[in-house]
Amino acid sequence: MTERTLLVALCCLLSGLGQKENAINSAAARSQQLHALFDEQWEYELRVHPELATDIGDRRYNDRLTDNSPDAIQAEVEQARKFLGRCQQIDPGGLSEQDQLSRELFLRELRMQIEEARFKPWEISVNQMSGPHLEFLEIIALTPFDNGGDYNHYLARLRQIPRAFDQTMLNLRQGMRDGLMPPKFLLEKVAPQADAVARQSGESSPFYKPLKEFPAGISADEQQRLREATLSVINDQIIPKYREFSAFMSQQYAPHGRTEPGIWALADGEARYQFAIRRLTTTNLSPDQIHEIGLKQLHETESEMLAVAHNFGFNQLTSFNEHIKNDRQLYATSGAQLLELYARYVREMDPELTKLFGHLPQAKLVAIPMDEARAKNAVPADYSSGTADRSRPGHINVNEYDPEHRLLLNVEAIAYHEGIPGHHLQISLAQELTDLPSFRRFGGYTAFVEGWAFYAERLGKEVGKYQDPYSEYGRLENEMWRDIRLVVDTGVHAKHWSRDQMVEYFHKYTAMDEPNIQTEVDRYIAWPAQALAYKLGQLEILRLRELARTRLGEKFDMRGFHDAVLDHGPLPLDILDQEVEAWVAEQTRH
Repeated sequence: MTERTLLVALCCLLSGLGQKENAINSAAARSQQLHALFDEQWEYELRVHPELATDIGDRRYNDRLTDNSPDAIQAEVEQARKFLGRCQQIDPGGLSEQDQLSRELFLRELRMQIEEARFKPWEISVNQMSGPHLEFLEIIALTPFDNGGDYNHYLARLRQIPRAFDQTMLNLRQGMRDGLMPPKFLLEKVAPQADAVARQSGESSPFYKPLKEFPAGISADEQQRLREATLSVINDQIIPKYREFSAFMSQQYAPHGRTEPGIWALADGEARYQFAIRRLTTTNLSPDQIHEIGLKQLHETESEMLAVAHNFGFNQLTSFNEHIKNDRQLYATSGAQLLELYARYVREMDPELTKLFGHLPQAKLVAIPMDEARAKNAVPADYSSGTADRSRPGHINVNEYDPEHRLLLNVEAIAYHEGIPGHHLQISLAQELTDLPSFRRFGGYTAFVEGWAFYAERLGKEVGKYQDPYSEYGRLENEMWRDIRLVVDTGVHAKHWSRDQMVEYFHKYTAMDEPNIQTEVDRYIAWPAQALAYKLGQLEILRLRELARTRLGEKFDMRGFHDAVLDHGPLPLDILDQEVEAWVAEQTRH
């Protein structure tokens, strides 16, 4: 090789190394830029939705409520477009797999937010399950009261409640003009809910509850000042506004509610429902496809339930269900009994978790009574997440309303669903994934979150739970319950079913207690497509587990599979599929 040739080769080598180094530096810079954008957007999200900040344990905005004025709502949509444009400009080439995934999820979320705005959800935002009359009460349980500053922030937030009600009523009036009305019979439940709060004045008000006991360090004079100021706001501002809201709902709004329960009755009902399906299930399934899946699953579950009925000496589900409905020993005797059952089931499940998971969360879990204001129209139990710093534990909110009419059969399954290994385990693990961007740690996809919790009900059986055969039947009732959801949700919102048809479907296939049936049916009507996410999410996790078991054979490890599902935080179902496929491929190489 001549000296000139050697010099040329050396130059080429150095040039190549320089280009490679520049590419690495460029990828690192773009990764830094991407994460800075994630952080900026998340800070914006907490600032404009301060209740979310409170929920996750960030105290900086505990003196504020969301601005739901039309101008603020439009500004938020415009800001989403700006974040979208900036993210699209960041080239994903050369980024780590995790960064590429975060970028894809970030873009998806922004696009979904922008698309949803065309349906103006803020103009049809109140029903028996949601609205300021209920949401303000829920904030109390999430708010810390550790020092005088916390109480002053709470007082400042209380003073903003009248403004928030005014904004909601303004948006609902525009919804009336736009023809965006919920069903009348659901709206008729709202005024009594608001009246129940308005009747509790002074120290009996739920808004006064944090003032009944102060932490150490707050002087007697300061305590008295806070009590007097809070009572003044409750009596002079909050209660009058609750009464005004109740009158508005009963006299102006509810009378104009739509007569048909299904969302199809709205002018854009078909598109609105299909969007809700896509957003909440992260699938592109049509209502007809989902309806057929429900029918198929229903008949499979029916066969399993019949086998249990045979063990009790019954040849038909109808006769066994009738026996259950008439056996008073199978009903609760008190709210305290229900609360203790939920607490006991999750307490006894805790030692079994190491058989199922390699990674476990640090957050604690407690069972507490559900707020009375929403209990009458609420589910048997639900979950409120704790905070990432573990200053607030996760809560199973137990519905103690009308306990004598609540069957005990499915309490065990619901405890695993809402607590461990369901919502509490999955959500707490996600919060503790500190290497992920905050929008992934604290965000969620309904099909993943609810699909996992529903899947968790089966895990109880796999570690030897449901020893009481009635509890095992209750678990299967929960399966049937979620199968039926696919049928009745699509039935009412796409196939023009009546409410009576929905109720009759539950009576035909389950022994569910009447309060549960009534609140469930109304929930599906109020919240189109949300109920579809449970079964569709569970089916996908079960499919992926069977795929992994088949491909890995003796290498399959249940704990490893569960960690693979949960260790990326909540995901859309198609992305979950990709991540599990990658995990299986990695296991086959070992």
